Amino acid sequence: MHYYQFNIGDYDSHTKHLDLFEDLAYRRLLDLYYLHERPLNASLASVARQINMREYEEKIKIVLEEFFELTPDGWINARADREINHFRSKIEQASRAGKASAERRFNARSTDVQPNNNQEPITNNQKKTVAPKVARPESVSVQVWEDWLSIRRAKKLPLTDTAWTQILAEIDKSGHTVDVVIKECCLRGWAAFKVAWLKENPISATPAQAFAGDI
Repeated sequence: MHYYQFNIGDYDSHTKHLDLFEDLAYRRLLDLYYLHERPLNASLASVARQINMREYEEKIKIVLEEFFELTPDGWINARADREINHFRSKIEQASRAGKASAERRFNARSTDVQPNNNQEPITNNQKKTVAPKVARPESVSVQVWEDWLSIRRAKKLPLTDTAWTQILAEIDKSGHTVDVVIKECCLRGWAAFKVAWLKENPISATPAQAFAGDI
């Protein structure tokens, strides 16, 4: 996730007792947790390095012990986990809705076209499925969008609602914006995108991280 809600009153009521560096550590720990959607490393030194607070391990330890829980998988935050699960549920719902929408459009088209008396019935070899058109995101330029669609057409991969929903989910996991990822797909000749593909050769652009926090 590169965005999450921040309740100012709720946060303030739970963190009034923190000093300046403890508060900073807590906000950065939350950003790291939400960005990667997984428990924080159990190693205090590793966590301090990840949030660029190597000289404040004691402050980080205080915050972790108060607001997080150490498990075999690392430090977890129950509130953040609920928000992450809610986000993932929305992605799954969007995917199911996209599939249902595509199926309805396909069924509507199949009933609209009927042969007349002078027209031979369409055989199985003649049937063609027209993919629903996905609107271009405003953040992606027309040229980049058309270039990417050309790559998909060359590989005979129509951009359906279902495919686009899954690609958006992968983009969200990467922490990069849609325009950055689509442009990178054009440069690499990718018709689709999975965050795992960046493991060996990450995108050079720096992802936009949320500045908000939560408990």
